[in-house]
Amino acid sequence: MRLPTLTQITLFILSVPMSAWAASGTTVRTVHSQPSCIIATKQVEVAITRRGGHMAPVTFFSDSDRPVRPYHITPWQLEKPSAMPAPVLITLRGDFFCLPFGGNSETVAGEKHPPHGEIVGEPWKVVGTRRAGKVTTLTLDFETRVRPGHVTKELSLVDGENVVYTRHTLQGFSGRVPLGHHATLAMPEKEGSVRIATSAFRWGMTCPSLFSDPKQREYQALLPGAQWADLTRVPVAWKGMPDADLTRLPARYGHADLVQLVNEPWEKTGGPAWTTATFTDEGYLWFSLKDPAVLNSTVFWMENHGRHGHPWNGRNNCLGLEDVTACFADGLAASTRDNPLTRLGVPTAIALSPTQPTRVNYIQGVARIPSGFDGVQKLEFAPGAVTFLSTSGQRVTIPVHHEFVRTGTL
Repeated sequence: MRLPTLTQITLFILSVPMSAWAASGTTVRTVHSQPSCIIATKQVEVAITRRGGHMAPVTFFSDSDRPVRPYHITPWQLEKPSAMPAPVLITLRGDFFCLPFGGNSETVAGEKHPPHGEIVGEPWKVVGTRRAGKVTTLTLDFETRVRPGHVTKELSLVDGENVVYTRHTLQGFSGRVPLGHHATLAMPEKEGSVRIATSAFRWGMTCPSLFSDPKQREYQALLPGAQWADLTRVPVAWKGMPDADLTRLPARYGHADLVQLVNEPWEKTGGPAWTTATFTDEGYLWFSLKDPAVLNSTVFWMENHGRHGHPWNGRNNCLGLEDVTACFADGLAASTRDNPLTRLGVPTAIALSPTQPTRVNYIQGVARIPSGFDGVQKLEFAPGAVTFLSTSGQRVTIPVHHEFVRTGTL
C-alpha cells in the first residue's frame, strides 16, 4: 500500500472554519477526514490531526518534482465512519506520541487507559504557531484525566531541512509509565524492497505474548518469546523453516508480528540511537534519531495484510518503527511490573515527577539516495549534519540538528 499522490491528497482537503483554531494563527484543513493543523517550509509540509495528534501526511521535498510522503494512512480514513475497537483507530496514521504506550487492557491502581493512552484518541488544544529565525514551531496542549497531568507537543521545521523535530513535555504527573513514539511507514507490496537498519542493539526479542490472535482472524509468523542478536536471523514459529530476515521488508504476507530491540547506550555508540528504512526503488531513506537514555528500545510492528477483522479487513500493509521505553505493546500493567525485559535488566517504564518536567525529544526525516545505495551500514555525526553510509560504500550527507535529541533546542 502506498500513500496517495499529491493531487489525490488535494482533492480530499477541505477548508474548516473553526474560530477557536483560527485564533491561534495556525492553518487548519481537513485532511483524510480529520481536522488537522498545517505547518510548512519550502521543503516540508506537515499535517497533524487535532484528534490524537497524529502526524501525517508529511510531504518532504515538497519544492521538488519528486515529493516524498513516507507515512502510512489507514485505508478506512475516507470511508463512512463506523464504530472502532479503540479510539486510536479512528485517526490512525503516521507518527503519534503514546502515554501510556501499549494496549492497556488492564486497570492499574484505579487507572484504566485506552490503547496507547487518551492523548492518541481525543482532541488536543491548539496553542499556536510561531516563527523564530529559520525555525517554525507548532504547539499543542493536552490535559489528561485518567492520570492527571499536562502534555505539551511541539513540532518544529527548519528552513532548508527535510526533517521534523518533535518535543513532548510532561508536567504534573506522578508514577511510572511506558511511553514512546509510534512512527508508522507506508510499505510497498514488493517483497523485500525496503531495507531496515538500526544502530547497535544489545539483543532483540519477539513478543512473548500472543500478538495476533487467530480467534480474531489475525495471524503471526515469528516464534513468540525468542531472543536473538541479529536482525537477519529471527526464529519463525514453524519447525524446520529458515529464520526470518527483518532487514528486508515487507515479508511473510498475511501475517502481523511484533519484536523489540534494546538499544545500546549513547556511551557505546558515540551518538544518538537511530533507525533507517531505505526505499531503494523510490530513491530515498527515512530515519529517526533519539536519546536511548530516554527511549531505550525500538518496537517493530510488521503488519503485512495479517489482520482480517474490522477495520483491517486484510488490507493493511505498514511498518511501525516505534521508539519507546515499554514492554512491547502490552501497556501500563506489564511495563510497570516484573516482565521478560526487566528480568534482563531493561527498564520498561519511566518515573514521572509532579515537580520536574520530563521531556522527550525526537527527530524524523528523509534523505535522497543515489542509484546503488543499497541500505544503511552506519551513521556519522558532525555539528549540524548527519552522513549515511551505505553497505556499498556510498555516502549521503544532509543538514540535521541531531544535537536536538539531548538539548531540545534549535
